[in-house]
Amino acid sequence: MQAIWKGAVSFGLVHVPVKMYPATEDRDIPLRMLHREYKEPIQYRRTCPKCEQEVPWSDIVKGYEYEKGHFVTFEQEELEQLAAETSHEIRILNFVDMTEIDPIYYQRTFYLSPEETGEHAYRLLVRALEATRKIGVAQVTIRQKSSLAAVRVVDGVLSLVTMFYAEEFRDRSQIPNLPEEAKVDRRELDMAKMLIDQLTGNFEPEKYRDEYKERLTKAIEDKIEGRDIGTVPEVNTPNVLDLMDALQASLKLLKPLEETGKGDKAYKRRRAKNQKNRTGA
Repeated sequence: MQAIWKGAVSFGLVHVPVKMYPATEDRDIPLRMLHREYKEPIQYRRTCPKCEQEVPWSDIVKGYEYEKGHFVTFEQEELEQLAAETSHEIRILNFVDMTEIDPIYYQRTFYLSPEETGEHAYRLLVRALEATRKIGVAQVTIRQKSSLAAVRVVDGVLSLVTMFYAEEFRDRSQIPNLPEEAKVDRRELDMAKMLIDQLTGNFEPEKYRDEYKERLTKAIEDKIEGRDIGTVPEVNTPNVLDLMDALQASLKLLKPLEETGKGDKAYKRRRAKNQKNRTGA
């Protein structure tokens, strides 16, 4: 795997030389846009509206429009110089408890591996974060983009998760049709909590499947073989208008599954834990 970044994690005066690797990969099935008649891929050209000519990459600069039609431009070297000061450092600003960061802040995860000269410091930081159950809040510049980041341990490996800055979140007042604060029917609330309890379990990521990707893969194979892909059967969702009826029907639907799994030790532990959380014991 090709490293996409090389630098060091720093906290205080401690520097841990690391290389960065993507922790995830895009598994989407690539679909290209074609001309329906000729089945040829559509091309996009970089053209200038003034000279109406295609512009090579060597003649392209980046610019900021400070007034309509007026730009200040930056050469690539200028942008690199602006980023140079922090481009090779993951600077940890402080440490926080693992539960303090809401997942809404997280963007993309990367793995960090140690350089040969930094293996001892790397292992030390991993052990220290595991022992204290802390996450390092850091700043990092990757490909000329500055990001807030979280440095944490995943399965014994240092990872970095890029994060949004607080200023990047929209104010909730911009969201239309938010319900006003209102009292909730006690019986409905109790049944909703029961339904959540019945559907509560451990997070097992391997059991979740990309069903759309599976259907698309099958459809591609059928089309290659000249078979009709047919239509995806519609899901028959019961038309339940009353909220209480919907809650009762949902609990009734889950009851057979509960009866089937009651002998499972993991199920019993989960039920006891959920009951403890509800009672506050």
